[in-house]
Amino acid sequence: MKRRIFGVISTLIGIVLAFALIEVAATLWLTVEDGHYTPASELFDRTQNSYVRDMTRHTDCRYVDTLFPHPYVGFVHHANPPCGKPWVNNVGLFGPDFPTEKRADRYTILLTGGSVASQLAQERAPPAERYLEEELNRHYVSPNGKPFLVLNGGDGAWKEPQPFILFSLYATSVDAVVTLDGFNEQYFFYPGTKERLERPLSNFLDVNPFVADENFGDAAIGWVIGRVAGVLTRIPLLDHSHAAYMLVRGIEALAKSRDTAGSGKRTTLNGLFTLPPDIANDPEKLFQTQLALYQKYERAIEAVAKDNGVRTAYFLQPIPGYGKALTEDEKRTADFDLVDRYRRIVAGMLDLRQRGMAVFDLGDVFKDEKGRIYADRIHCWRDPGPKAESPGYTIMAERVAQDLARAWGLKRRP
Repeated sequence: MKRRIFGVISTLIGIVLAFALIEVAATLWLTVEDGHYTPASELFDRTQNSYVRDMTRHTDCRYVDTLFPHPYVGFVHHANPPCGKPWVNNVGLFGPDFPTEKRADRYTILLTGGSVASQLAQERAPPAERYLEEELNRHYVSPNGKPFLVLNGGDGAWKEPQPFILFSLYATSVDAVVTLDGFNEQYFFYPGTKERLERPLSNFLDVNPFVADENFGDAAIGWVIGRVAGVLTRIPLLDHSHAAYMLVRGIEALAKSRDTAGSGKRTTLNGLFTLPPDIANDPEKLFQTQLALYQKYERAIEAVAKDNGVRTAYFLQPIPGYGKALTEDEKRTADFDLVDRYRRIVAGMLDLRQRGMAVFDLGDVFKDEKGRIYADRIHCWRDPGPKAESPGYTIMAERVAQDLARAWGLKRRP
C-alpha cells in the first residue's frame, strides 16, 4: 500500500516537474521570439483584435454569441441574455436608436464602416466618450443649427456593400452620411480565397457567423478547433501560462490549415463570389477589378445621398506601418505586409475626388504622435475605464471634424 501511494506521489511530482519544465521552456522560447519577456495574458490578448476582446470582456461569451442575423447586412447584434449587449439599439447596432424620419431637433449623421467606424462613433455603453459627436458639438455649428447626433452605423468585419446597404435603408432618416473604411475592404484584393483567409483565426471565427456553415467544408472542423482554443484562453490558470499560449497558437495554425482546405461542394459561400480565372489568376487585373467594385459602392452611396438631399464624406482609415513612427508595442502587432497594397487602394479611392466626391485620406493623422496610439493592427488603444478615453480616436475625431467642416462649410463656434 505504501509503495502504491509512493508511486502515485512520485508520478504526480514527475507530472508537475514535466509541466514546469515545459512552461519554463515555452517562456524562454517566447521571450527570445518577442525580444523581451511578455506576460502570457498579454500574448493571449494578441490572438484577438481589441474590438472583439472588448465586446466579450469579463464574460464567457464569444463575439459570435453576440451576433444576430440580419436580412440585408448579414449580421448585427442582440440584447438577449446571456450574451447580448443591453445597449444594442433598435437596428441591432450601438448607441441611440435609428429614427424612421429625420429628426427636427438634431442634425443626424450616419457614420458607417467597420469596427474602427463603430469605435469612433462609440460602441460602448455610456458614459463612454462619443468621440466624433462630442468633437463636432464642441467646435462646430451644424447646417440646421441643431446639435449633432452621430449614429453608429459600423460593426466588426463590415465592409462594402454593408455600409451602402445600411445607408440605403436609412437615407430618408439622416441629414448626412460619413464612411470610414478601407482596411476590411483590402482583404478582397488578395489573389485568391486561401490568402484572403490568412488572418488571425480567432478574429475570423469570432466575427464571421457563417464560418461553421457546411458550405465551408473543412472550415467547420477549423471552427471546432478554434472553439477549443477559445475555451483554453478562458481557464484561469491557463491564461497565465506561456505553454498554454503556444498550444493555442498551434491549434490556431492547425485550424487555419483546415479552413483553407478545398471543398468538394458545388455551392459554397466563397463560390458565390468567385471571379473568372482570367481575373482571379492575374494579380494586377484582380486589383483593378476589385478597386472598381469598391469605388462603385462609394459612388452608389453618393447617388442615393444626392437623391435624398444628404451630405456625404468618405474617409480612408489609417493603419500601423504608415504615417506614424511606431512604438515597440505597436510594431509587434502591425501587419507591414498590408501597407503597400493598402496605400494603392487609398490612392485609387482618392481618384473619386475627380467626380466631386469628398474623399479624405487619414493615413497621416498620427504623424506627429510618438506614444502608443494603436491597440492592434488597426484599432486605436482605449482606456478600459468607463469613459474609454483614447488619444487615437480623439485625434481622429478632430481631423474628421475639420475635414467635414471644409467639405460642408461648417462654421466654428466662437
